[in-house]
Amino acid sequence: MRDWLDNQYQNLFLYVPFLLAGGVAAYFAINTEPNFILMTIIMTTAIAAVLYRWTPIICRAILIPIIGFCWAGVFTGIIDTPQMKRNIFDVNLVGTVQNIDHTYDKSRIYIKLNADDINADSGTAIIRVSVKDNLSMPKIGDVVRINGGLFKPARAYAPETFDYARWAYFNGITATGYANDLTILEHAGDGNINSLRQFLHDKSDSFLADTLVLGYKSSIPKTDNEIWTASGIGHVWSISGFHMTLVGGWLFAIFYLIFRSIPYVVRRIPAKIPAMGCAWMGLMFYLFLSGVDVATVRAFIMTSLIFLAFMVGRSAISLRNIAIAFVIIFAINPHYVMQAGFQLSFAAVFGLVWLYSVVKPKMPQNKLAKIIYACVLTSIVATIFTLPFVAMHFGKIQIYGLIGNLILLPVFSFIIMPLVMVGVAAAVVGIHTPLIWADNVYNHALGIAKYIADLPYANISVPHIPNIAIGFIIVGFMCLVLVRTIKLKINVILCVASVTVGTVIIYTNPKPIFLATYDNELVAFLGDDGLLSFNKSRASNHYFAFDTWKQLVGQNTNTPNKRRKHENGLYKYGDIVYVQKFMPLMKNINQLCNDDSVRYIVSYFHIKSDYCQHKILDGGFVIYPDGRVRYTQSNRRWQ
Repeated sequence: MRDWLDNQYQNLFLYVPFLLAGGVAAYFAINTEPNFILMTIIMTTAIAAVLYRWTPIICRAILIPIIGFCWAGVFTGIIDTPQMKRNIFDVNLVGTVQNIDHTYDKSRIYIKLNADDINADSGTAIIRVSVKDNLSMPKIGDVVRINGGLFKPARAYAPETFDYARWAYFNGITATGYANDLTILEHAGDGNINSLRQFLHDKSDSFLADTLVLGYKSSIPKTDNEIWTASGIGHVWSISGFHMTLVGGWLFAIFYLIFRSIPYVVRRIPAKIPAMGCAWMGLMFYLFLSGVDVATVRAFIMTSLIFLAFMVGRSAISLRNIAIAFVIIFAINPHYVMQAGFQLSFAAVFGLVWLYSVVKPKMPQNKLAKIIYACVLTSIVATIFTLPFVAMHFGKIQIYGLIGNLILLPVFSFIIMPLVMVGVAAAVVGIHTPLIWADNVYNHALGIAKYIADLPYANISVPHIPNIAIGFIIVGFMCLVLVRTIKLKINVILCVASVTVGTVIIYTNPKPIFLATYDNELVAFLGDDGLLSFNKSRASNHYFAFDTWKQLVGQNTNTPNKRRKHENGLYKYGDIVYVQKFMPLMKNINQLCNDDSVRYIVSYFHIKSDYCQHKILDGGFVIYPDGRVRYTQSNRRWQ
């Protein structure tokens, strides 16, 4: 036992990312906002205690999640994104264009303006508006006037589902909306990286360049993106480790050959050192050119650590480097921990580094067989480690993802990506041939992806994964990767046990039978057939509620929105009654309050009653078969 404990002691730093992440998750899960000053004091004290040399290990293990919790709260208070009080329409606004995001069917402009102009808090705010194709497209830095409408970012539509309001808050967005008219009042000069992105977008005029080089995630046509996702390689459209590895490898090879040909350099230092330095600077340029997304930042930090390790003669591929990268990104923005891209990236990298630095599988002697074996093994491990997070965030798993990766990733690695990179540079001088070739190869690859996506059971819907279930699964993977064993495979036993518990929780978790938005405008009822019916078949203010709720109960999101009929203005569902209009409410409220068969009353209009308040439900919530009511968050800073 002592030998086993000594073996674990050398590995303790690797637990730090998971402890920090646990603290962050706890902060975002609570229903009220903690005191900012108190969290600052606690965090400062906890950091000092952790860094103190004589603090016991067990105390540090307790303090690290507290640091994660408090830093998430302190960071939330520091950024203090202005909050809009209500939706506004037909408004004229003047502001400065901060960024432009190009999607496959429209452009979205980020505009910085006075928060007072949109009835938000004091200071400056950033709004994101969609613009029509027939409007004049401004450049970054231009001062513009728009006429349109703005919406408050929508809150989560059910507990433990995506909270767009929180995402917008941590990305500095106060409101989203549309522009019916746009006038450029003042042109600004070029001179920053975003202006360069816009210049390259205009010159290349290619969705492949937009996605693979400039980092515009939604440039791929929607139908194409669904095919790529179904075939298991949708990750290539988010610039991350795959792209950084390719670009870093090409840059290193080019500069290595250059410095190898300079005798003055190779006589004094190994050519790999200046080559890595130049490649690193090239990757930094690529990072900012691609929009500095969280997955790209993670990949850049990891690549930087690898380059540094090579330069100083240390092991480059190690779990410790991943843990360091995690801590750095956590310090930059703790909300990254909650984002799908961050979780998928780190899960895949943890799994792959564990495979090749700890497990160290035996490779075939034949070079071709070795390459094929490594590709297959890499795809299998990356798929297994990311599978829980894919299922949690997207509600589906891709059965043939391994086949898609083995067939199509080499096409992107050795044909499409090089052609696009060269094509962007060539487009600046008016040569579009490489981009045309890349587009032709893309179309052939899309045909293969479509064939894979059309195979039976290519996508399988999975039940909603509760936070506690994903917690058990993560602990299981932690045991597998971090627990060091000598003879008995304790780590495997612990992993299987923990993942099994998480899986049981997923499949025994009850489905809600009634769901309501935070303003009670839209509600849904679960039928005996397992399908939802709604009081409305359309709701412009809650467009994403339909798909969110369908996914929550395991219903295919492509099914039509079935509308439920009311009875004399009342929607009755067991012991739950919903009232959408004012007159039926006034006519029936006394009867509903006195009716013992009615357990809950839900109304689009706010109700107060001294003797009936225990029946009245207000705000966003879901109701389970046993009558339990669970509310969505409503008292957080981003709400």
